[in-house]
Amino acid sequence: MNIAPGGAAKVGAPFDHQRVDRLMGEAGIDILLATSKHNVQYLLGGYKFIFFAAMDAIGHSRYLPVVVYEKGRPGNAAYVGNKMEGGEHQNNPFWTPVVQTASWGSVDAAELAAAHLKKLGAAGKRIGIEPAFLPLDAYQAIVRELGRPQFVDATGMLERMRAIKTDAELDQLRLASEKITDSMLAVFASHGEGASKQEIVEALRREETNRGLTFEYCLLTIGSSHNRAVSPQRWQKGEVLSLDSGGNYHGYIGDLCRMGVLGEPDQELVDLLAEIDAVQQAAMSMARVGTLGSDMIAHAESVLKASKSAAFTDFFAHGMGLITHEVPFLMTNHPVAYEGVDAARPLEANMVISVETTMLHPRRGFIKLEDTIAIHKDGFELIGDRGRGWNRGGTA
Repeated sequence: MNIAPGGAAKVGAPFDHQRVDRLMGEAGIDILLATSKHNVQYLLGGYKFIFFAAMDAIGHSRYLPVVVYEKGRPGNAAYVGNKMEGGEHQNNPFWTPVVQTASWGSVDAAELAAAHLKKLGAAGKRIGIEPAFLPLDAYQAIVRELGRPQFVDATGMLERMRAIKTDAELDQLRLASEKITDSMLAVFASHGEGASKQEIVEALRREETNRGLTFEYCLLTIGSSHNRAVSPQRWQKGEVLSLDSGGNYHGYIGDLCRMGVLGEPDQELVDLLAEIDAVQQAAMSMARVGTLGSDMIAHAESVLKASKSAAFTDFFAHGMGLITHEVPFLMTNHPVAYEGVDAARPLEANMVISVETTMLHPRRGFIKLEDTIAIHKDGFELIGDRGRGWNRGGTA
């Protein structure tokens, strides 16, 4: 065991290892080799090395954290990290019995992981990898060290692993959504006529950062335009403003959209947002344990179909957590390119779903609500339940 002086190994995996073992068995995986930052974070109980939080590249290579986990044997788990993570381990020891904070790039990290796999007798065993998150040179290094290993795509298994949130994860997601909502309300109130898109995005960045979030993006529109890219366009009296922003709190994603207007909304705007909200409410009314994902989608779409604005309005729902699109995958290629493999599955307690209804009105512009809901045994929880109506600009 590689423990820095003054440290002590944490005992036990910080996740439900029996559930992970079951998922590995169902996927035909004997040993898991996790290399994506989000799955490494999950398997390490929430840890993410801050130095590489924004960018992986360093020198001629990149940061490649690796968690090795053998099914049914948490005592054989290992973590391979960057040399600078020795201090992190000294202050808050990683739970894995083996820790190697000795790599600078993808190849040496892969070689250290392969050395541990050899000790586990990996020859002939099925090794689960993340093809989209395992660099070619790292893959080649593992093959070189192990001969002809039997690789299995572990992507789906790892997605299932993260599907059911713990109470602690729900708290993180709740805080992320609430802090984004509060940031948006502050920006609406503090910006009025003449404020540019550039100024508004920068203000939202500051608001989210000051609340402890890591700002990721802001998509916004002003007036009748449907263009959500940042530009010098300025907010004018009577125009609508949409703010769609994603940020994370300790890695957990908040992703919401709220609407503002400069002045009082006229009756048409009130009615249009009410149409959108009716679709949102229809989806949320079906968000409970045991409901098929497809039934929730169908009910929302039936309400949308009856709307006066159905011809230029769209509904979408997706799971979220450590990344913005994860289990449950409810819709196929709509708009993100993946299969809706969970549409025919029942929703489960502690799943988290984003529901969003988007109207591209030909005259009034881009009007949208995006909400986050947590599925509970007795129904659903609407997270960040503020500012869902027309928020007046320039009121601060």
